[in-house]
Amino acid sequence: MLASQLKSEISYDDSNVSSFLILEAITTLRCSEDFSMERLELLGDSVLKYVVSCHLFLKFPNMDEGQLTSSRVDIISNAALYGFGIEHKIQGYIRDAAFDPRRWLAPGQLSIHPVPCNCRVNSEVVTEDINVKVGQLCDKGHRWMCSKTISDCVEAIIGAYYVEGGLRAAMAVLKWLGINVEVEEELIGQFLSASVQTYLPKNDVIEKVEAKLGYVFLMKGLLLEALTHPSLQESAEGYSYERLEFLGDAVLDILLTRHLFYSHKDTDEGELTDLRSASVNNENFAQLAVKHKLYQFLQHSSGKLPENITEYVDSLENPSMDKVNLLSDAALRGPKVLGDVVESIAGAILIDRKLDLEVVWGIFKPLLSPIVTPEKLELPPFRELLEWCNKSGYFLGIKCTDGIKRTDGDKIEATLDVQLKETLLVRQGCGKSKKDAKAHAASMLLKDLEVEGLIVPKNASNTQQFQDHRNIFDAMDIQLSTPTRGKRSAGSK
Repeated sequence: MLASQLKSEISYDDSNVSSFLILEAITTLRCSEDFSMERLELLGDSVLKYVVSCHLFLKFPNMDEGQLTSSRVDIISNAALYGFGIEHKIQGYIRDAAFDPRRWLAPGQLSIHPVPCNCRVNSEVVTEDINVKVGQLCDKGHRWMCSKTISDCVEAIIGAYYVEGGLRAAMAVLKWLGINVEVEEELIGQFLSASVQTYLPKNDVIEKVEAKLGYVFLMKGLLLEALTHPSLQESAEGYSYERLEFLGDAVLDILLTRHLFYSHKDTDEGELTDLRSASVNNENFAQLAVKHKLYQFLQHSSGKLPENITEYVDSLENPSMDKVNLLSDAALRGPKVLGDVVESIAGAILIDRKLDLEVVWGIFKPLLSPIVTPEKLELPPFRELLEWCNKSGYFLGIKCTDGIKRTDGDKIEATLDVQLKETLLVRQGCGKSKKDAKAHAASMLLKDLEVEGLIVPKNASNTQQFQDHRNIFDAMDIQLSTPTRGKRSAGSK
């Protein structure tokens, strides 16, 4: 009934939007149901980012990338979405607690389990700091929830309408919320006309990139802009890829999120978030640029850029360079420029095809393959180690030291240690940030745990996995019996 009422409030003219999907969008994990808003919230976040990015890109052609990003944050931040939600009383629809039959009342009934109100509030929305328990109930009907729950619900509703009715339905929700964004065909036409007048193709760069993409641009200048580094803008040209990179970031985000959402329908929200993080990141796009040699066509006038790119390309093409060594120095991670070029090319194709996402996906899906799956998902080393320690009952010691002097510059050093039954494992890692240093140390510790037989290698056989699990129980001083055939003995458990 609540979902149907919210559906009538939004009053989208297409009746195909399912009330049950809206119910999913207003149900949190605290309800302990078989469904929750988390998956739809992830999709809605990408849809909102994409629509707002398109609007800003087309509406304000003179804004630079920094101004566009700042304007986007003002619209899609959690604080802004919370404001839109409160204004339309979304909090009244959200289900944020498990159903308690003892608290259910028919109209006119009095509760036989009274809960006196101790909320100490006189207004509908509380903005000042106050000590309360989330999920706390009272006879006056006050309900306490986090502000982020409301902003997440707004995104989930956008995601629900996108699933049922595509961008048109999602735009209707944005209009109802008061998020005034429009993607007008006329603006696209004006932008393309300006591109024809401003940009001229150089040599055979355009044709070679088009051959690698398998796509011929209608407006060649868009591709040239997508390949032009800001260093060239300062010295000679009056343009760079930064604006297109702003747009392409949102394009690849929605395309990959949408693909993962529909391809892994039985995947829980946590794993879906991990899949998205593993797919939509600069490192993944940088490797794409190297794999298809798109970096060779970058137009720039930077002195250090070729050296950084060459060092990274060599690290990927060197088979003796394992993951631990790759993580040992942040300089060997993908230069941001490589990921930026991939995103800017995606933005250029989108504009060239007048916002046809399906065309962009048709071009980028083979380029991005293989796309990560739950079976192939690898967590960041530090998180994998932390989750293993929590699951296995071990304490992970962490110590970071700033300003370590090294021949290649100042670094941060991280020391991680795990106390096993009879062994203390200690590893030190270094990097330009605490995150890099901890990742380096964690990678070496994970290798040590594999050697100890406490972590099962992902490519291990079933027999090896069973033996490795025995080693884990032995290290934790737990007795594990060998499976036997036939009937159990009377005393077996």
